[in-house]
Amino acid sequence: MYYLHQNMINTRVEEEFSTLLANGANHRDVLVENYSDTTIKHIVLMEKNEDREVMITNRAGEVISSSDKSYMLQEEHKFIISDIDNEKDKILVSDWRNSPFIVSAHPYKVNDKQSGYVLMFQSTNSINQMVKDMNMHFAISGMTSLIVLFLIYALLSKVLTRPLIRMKEATEKLSKGDFKVNLPYFGKDELGELSSSIQKLANDLDHLKKERNEFLASIAHELSTPLTYLIGYSKVAMREGLSEKERQHYLEIIGEESDRMKDLVKNLLDLARMDETSFTVSKEYFSAQLFFENTYKLVFPLFETKKIKLNLVCEKDLQIYADPIRLEQIVLNLLDNALKYSNENSGVTLEVFKKEEKTVIAVIDKGIGIPSDEIDFIFEKLYRVEKSRSRAHGGSGIGLAVVKELVEAHGGKIEVKSKLGEGSIFKITI
Repeated sequence: MYYLHQNMINTRVEEEFSTLLANGANHRDVLVENYSDTTIKHIVLMEKNEDREVMITNRAGEVISSSDKSYMLQEEHKFIISDIDNEKDKILVSDWRNSPFIVSAHPYKVNDKQSGYVLMFQSTNSINQMVKDMNMHFAISGMTSLIVLFLIYALLSKVLTRPLIRMKEATEKLSKGDFKVNLPYFGKDELGELSSSIQKLANDLDHLKKERNEFLASIAHELSTPLTYLIGYSKVAMREGLSEKERQHYLEIIGEESDRMKDLVKNLLDLARMDETSFTVSKEYFSAQLFFENTYKLVFPLFETKKIKLNLVCEKDLQIYADPIRLEQIVLNLLDNALKYSNENSGVTLEVFKKEEKTVIAVIDKGIGIPSDEIDFIFEKLYRVEKSRSRAHGGSGIGLAVVKELVEAHGGKIEVKSKLGEGSIFKITI
């Protein structure tokens, strides 16, 4: 606006200069063509007004005639009249801001004796008034523009900051543990992406909170069962008058429940370490055949006790790149799972082979199987298939969660194929 303001003023002043030069040149031409006292009087008469004056001088600068009868122009501009020395039309005084007139000089020559200047005096009042009016208009338009811009800024700020305020409130709720956050859709721009991320975080935290509560409730329930047995059968075993056979029976139950609690606590500690990423996986190359033969010998008595045949199929000279301690934990959990959910006189196969530079470990059982609609959930913490049957078989819903975490820590994957009533196949690729 400042540039436009200055440009308009300069253009308007240039127009005044051009008009003044054009009028002066016109009077000079008329005077040259028809030089006479009558022509001079007509020129003076034409410019006799409040805004413009004319003065005609000879070559020496003496005034021949003037529309200013008070001769104030002559007194005020003696230096102009006496110092005129130009052969072309020219603006002599252009300082319209500080001078009452702008002055132009137009030389004329009729003959050697009749020559001089036509001087045009244009009052600067009109220019100054125009500039004053323009300043006022620009000031009004400038203030109006500022007000409009402020209103637009306020509106846009409100529109833009409202989502940010909503998101700020949402994050404050999250920091206080309130995960019930519902942010509206803000579009596909950066604000929309940020809102979606906060909403996803809130949903994940809410899901984790529910999982934690369910986890703690399940843990309390899982621990309470063996503790109840331990306390109850301990009191029964301490009764007087029991036969040695009965006392031995109760002590065996106490031992079984103690082992069950020990395994449960061990698995819980494994899960806790995984959640805190405090466990490490140290991979190395070792013989698969020797490793799985030792594992086979370790669990074979348990399978034999339950009258389940355990088969080991392992390629010779196969080398595995893994953490032997963690891999043993994986295999033992899978075999324990197969043992719990297999029927007597059935079989379980542990198969190990190489496929596309990867090691595949498969545990195949002919047990009760898994319903197809529950396969996707069996690796969740404390999730158990058909709670009544799994409790009857001693499952806690932790072993498979540990297996999945350990397999993924090796950079591998685990797959499950199962058919209800026919058995399951757990296949690990690392």
